[in-house]
Amino acid sequence: MTPAEIATWASSKLVAPLDIDCVITLMLKILDGKCKMSDADQQVASQLYDAVGQRPVHRLDAASCHALIAESRRHCDENLKMRIYEQRLLAETMLSRPVMKAFKARLREAGILYHDSADRSTAA
Repeated sequence: MTPAEIATWASSKLVAPLDIDCVITLMLKILDGKCKMSDADQQVASQLYDAVGQRPVHRLDAASCHALIAESRRHCDENLKMRIYEQRLLAETMLSRPVMKAFKARLREAGILYHDSADRSTAA
């Protein structure tokens, strides 16, 4: 999918505040270096955040998360990495693991994310 198609899909399908919590948490995991997705899927997740990340959230402190994400995109030092790590842990405690797994499964089923890099290479 192109970035425009991803944004269109996200705008129409990721409408629940819990979805936005999941998008933000995924972005924090990427920035923290703890995300196990392929580089291509991490790029897609970043595009999802750009498309819908500013929508209302369910549980997270959106202002704090958005500020950290924006700052890390400009520059990232050790102090900022520690703050991102702490915010990621907090976000992950607010969202259960099954919620995040179901969210990522939904993205895969929709063809937004791929199971692994081999899936992406055959889909192109």
